[in-house]
Amino acid sequence: MTEYKKDLGLKESTAIVISRIIGSGIFRTPAPIMALVGCTSLFGLVWVIGGIITIFGAVIYAELTAMLPKSGGPYVFLKEAYGPYIAFIRGWAMFFVSETASIVAVALVFTEYVNAIWEITSGTPFNLLVTFTIALITIWVLTSINLFGVNLSGKFQVIFGLTKIVAVGAIIGITLTSFSTGNSQNFVNPLWPKTFDWHTVLAVGAALRYSFFAFSGWEGSTYMAEEIKQPQKTLPLSLFFGISGVMLLYLGANMGYLFQLNVNEIIKEKWVATAAMKVVLGATGGILISIAVAINAFGNISTQILCKSRTWHAMARDGLFFEKFRELHPRFNTPNNALVGQGIWATALLVFAVLSTYYQSGIGGTNTYEIIIDFFSATSTIFNLLTFGAIYVLRKKWPDKDRPYRALFYPWSMIIVLLLYSVFLIITLITAFVPSLVGIVLTASGTLYYLKKVKN
Repeated sequence: MTEYKKDLGLKESTAIVISRIIGSGIFRTPAPIMALVGCTSLFGLVWVIGGIITIFGAVIYAELTAMLPKSGGPYVFLKEAYGPYIAFIRGWAMFFVSETASIVAVALVFTEYVNAIWEITSGTPFNLLVTFTIALITIWVLTSINLFGVNLSGKFQVIFGLTKIVAVGAIIGITLTSFSTGNSQNFVNPLWPKTFDWHTVLAVGAALRYSFFAFSGWEGSTYMAEEIKQPQKTLPLSLFFGISGVMLLYLGANMGYLFQLNVNEIIKEKWVATAAMKVVLGATGGILISIAVAINAFGNISTQILCKSRTWHAMARDGLFFEKFRELHPRFNTPNNALVGQGIWATALLVFAVLSTYYQSGIGGTNTYEIIIDFFSATSTIFNLLTFGAIYVLRKKWPDKDRPYRALFYPWSMIIVLLLYSVFLIITLITAFVPSLVGIVLTASGTLYYLKKVKN
């Protein structure tokens, strides 16, 4: 049976973490976050909570992945902690609801920034059909690149990871040092919401959907465990190096946005990074940063396509998913059938998202990105809760198993993550009930497939 090649080192693994996180979130989510909270204190709070969850989540994943260095990421942890059904249904939800939908969301952001460049230069924005076509071509071009071996894919991740650091660093440097256009009063005006009540709590909870999305993907390298050299050591280090760097970049970028744009301007400007750079450098700055952001999003799509296909392969290898997905290419040692199947379903979700936008907003609709995030937030949260809880289950199940790395601040890191995610889940179900229900129904539909597989 064909096996994976161990062609990825610490450099490539860290690049995967960075490239997987920095895609669209930091450039696209500040606007919907600010629209929900309406003041700088809660805007900052939403990003701080997202950062805390990421830190504590990472120390839990570091222990799990060092103990179980197998490709598939959370699927592997859930299977060992709760058995094959929970692991399968999470993988089913990833494929049909959350993770493939995330590929589509970032493809749409890439298209939005290409649209921004086109609009600045020509004065005319894309219509929805052009948006769909560009996003579709992007998904399939990057799927094709990942068919030719992980060594090639790893080199792409390093290039895109460095590009992302340079791009976000440039935004920070330019926006925070342009004192002639910046205004420090933007940091405190308005500082507090007009009232503190239940609606304020709901607003913060709803805004966390976008903060969590911006930080999502930090576990990316764990999907590639069987293709990483010395995974017990390399995987935890890649998580810590990658996440630490991204959090510093996010802090600086948000400060730069606020220095150049006031609260109302951030709410109105969907392309916040572009808007901030246009304040400083005019149309030229808008074009340059739109190009940089488009490249960032492009690289993130590539990383998602690379990492997530390994879960579908791991499930199929265990006899829990489409049989064709278990095959690795005999020459390139890549799960090409899983990659192509993932691309086909991403295409279906893209059609769904674009049609939803059309019927809600007409041919010029532009809220597809938010629709996609609302669609998978609840299901992702449920399985994140189970994955973080797996550390407790496996410590009880395997008290003497070798753990090359043990989670910092345990059990408090686990308790804090579980509490915050539980509150977030409740608020998500309240504020995005219909999209959440669609995601949950699609997830539950996997039970029929599982039962059929078990009988066979």
